[in-house]
Amino acid sequence: MAGNLKRVFPGGNTSEGFYSYYDYLIEHDANRIFVIKGGPGVGKSSMMKKIGHEMVKKGYDVEFHHCSSDNNSIDGIVIPKLKIAMVDGTAPHIVDPKNPGAVDEIIHLGDYWDLEKMEANKEEILKSNKEVGRLFQRAYKFLRASRPVVEDIIDKYKEAMDFGKVNMQTLELIDEVFKNVDVREKVGKERHLFGSAITPNGYVEYTDTILNNIERIYYIKGDMGTGKSTLLEKIYKEAILRGLDVEVYHTPLIPQKIETILIEGINVAFTISNMYTQNNYKTVDLDEYINGDIIDKYNEEIDYDKKMLNELLKQAILNINKAKKEHDVMEKYYIPNMDFEEIEKCRQEILNRILTYER
Repeated sequence: MAGNLKRVFPGGNTSEGFYSYYDYLIEHDANRIFVIKGGPGVGKSSMMKKIGHEMVKKGYDVEFHHCSSDNNSIDGIVIPKLKIAMVDGTAPHIVDPKNPGAVDEIIHLGDYWDLEKMEANKEEILKSNKEVGRLFQRAYKFLRASRPVVEDIIDKYKEAMDFGKVNMQTLELIDEVFKNVDVREKVGKERHLFGSAITPNGYVEYTDTILNNIERIYYIKGDMGTGKSTLLEKIYKEAILRGLDVEVYHTPLIPQKIETILIEGINVAFTISNMYTQNNYKTVDLDEYINGDIIDKYNEEIDYDKKMLNELLKQAILNINKAKKEHDVMEKYYIPNMDFEEIEKCRQEILNRILTYER
């Protein structure tokens, strides 16, 4: 039987620039981490995808860690059962071995390119690379500009919210979820990633692959500033306190805020994802605790803010898309100068080595 394929983002294009949760890619007791180095178009993503799909066919659950700057490309794969990861170690997510040889090793695909031909295209590559960087910086300016607009909306809802009732709702959920769960004599582990991202193709979300086999999914409904993220944080910290392991998925624009939590061991999840407005175990509607008279005073301002927010995000995505197209231009200087037959041999060797970890 085939394994399960989970898709996540280890980093994101956020209001704070590129934000990384790469430290949570795999646990520190990994058996082997392959760090793949090389330029654009040299086959890093294709190599990892092929190995990942082959391991899924063999019955292993595999994680694809997608690139927020090109969501059709991947920055890494993790095979949890074998405690093995492969990760793209090139900018902006520079990863270097922490335990060289013992756990980590570098696979340098630059060994398979024609250096003379690459040097002949030096000026074009440098020019293209500079333009990619410029476009990303422009995109991040729009994303940074969106932050105070979001905060302006949040402030208005905070004024209108009855957070005493939200706290009561939170405690009721904690009691409901954990009442028959024994406290374990260990510290629960937390893992932080993104389940969605702002990409060249707009907002892309993979929450459905994360919660694929979860029995109980609670959908937390509410506008900005209604306390959704705070509620999720309190529940996941309660789980950690009880010795349960938790996966925490953050919102793509403001990376400190939480979008989804998955509590391992009890098969329960909480999410604000609109994928689960209908298909859920229970809906918790925090909008019920909004004072309508207060929020109605701000309707015109909120409408303006939301239009402004949408325009800023639209411009950010437009520039990320332009950066992706320029990155594709840069790839054309690499692809014809690569020895893909040798790279395929390298891929097969890595796959064979991964299979030696089967027990």
